[in-house]
Amino acid sequence: MRRLDLHMRDGALFETALKAIRAADPIDYIVVPMEQKDRRYISVFLRDGTRQTLVDNLQSCLENEKDWRISIVSIEATVPSIAEDEELLSRRASQRKMALREEIYQDVAADAKLDRDFIIFVILSTIVAAIGLHSNSVAGVIGAMVIAPLLGPILGFSLGAALGDRDLIYGALKTLGVGVLAALACSVLISFMINVDFTSRELISRAEVRLDGMALAIAAGAAAALSLTRGANSTLVGVMVAAALLPPGAAVGLFLGSGEWALASRAALLLSLNVASLVLSALVVFRLRDIRPRRWLEKKDADRAVAINIVLSALLLVIAIVLISVLDLGATVSLG
Repeated sequence: MRRLDLHMRDGALFETALKAIRAADPIDYIVVPMEQKDRRYISVFLRDGTRQTLVDNLQSCLENEKDWRISIVSIEATVPSIAEDEELLSRRASQRKMALREEIYQDVAADAKLDRDFIIFVILSTIVAAIGLHSNSVAGVIGAMVIAPLLGPILGFSLGAALGDRDLIYGALKTLGVGVLAALACSVLISFMINVDFTSRELISRAEVRLDGMALAIAAGAAAALSLTRGANSTLVGVMVAAALLPPGAAVGLFLGSGEWALASRAALLLSLNVASLVLSALVVFRLRDIRPRRWLEKKDADRAVAINIVLSALLLVIAIVLISVLDLGATVSLG
């Protein structure tokens, strides 16, 4: 449940906004008296499944107006309970668990932002991951996954493509690129300080490009996007995404610093495929959950961006599957 608060100037558009609120069939609403004579304030208690439509209608009504703001407040519980028609609840079932587009955007944009804390978290998680890979410590690798903040820019890029938001796309790409480069640089430096143990199963497994690893990345990306659209906490899903990104990234740096170019290239291929898998699955979920821009022209741009990204990601994955199958067949023949 949500409460929508609308602050705006007094004028002809106030009645239009009020009509839009009434048309949304709210549970309740109140026009709150204000000290300022030129200001109006409406507080609306919304039914589940009607929030996005009302927010879109109000934005369309007020987009040429100045000095207005819509605020969304989460309602954890209300007493007495609200009785609703079962048929109405059934029709709105798919929308009841959907977060607002604006809520999703603000959460993702904040996590995709490049700042000092992001760099620090990437460096710390890379140190933990590199040591865990070197010492064959599963606990160390899992610890790095918990710290890793790489989920934000991945979802930021996918959401930016779904909404046709170039600023979010470029910002997320920049954050992800800097994060991956920071992880590589840190792991290369670590490889100069230690004698990397190439008998470590945790390390060598990050140079194995297999279909099950791609399946993990696809499932993680879909779960992260789905939890985000439901307004749920994606921290645990972030651990799954980190499993697909951070350990391979740290492994690339350890192999490069040790001069193992073949292993480094395979780990880099695994990292690239995991990124493509995550982006593709998140894009598909956002599209299936109907996460689109509000305006028609923006929708056209978003559709184009989604189509391009899906085609490129799918093409990369198909090529990867063929390469993996060929490599596995070659290994089988050589063993035979």
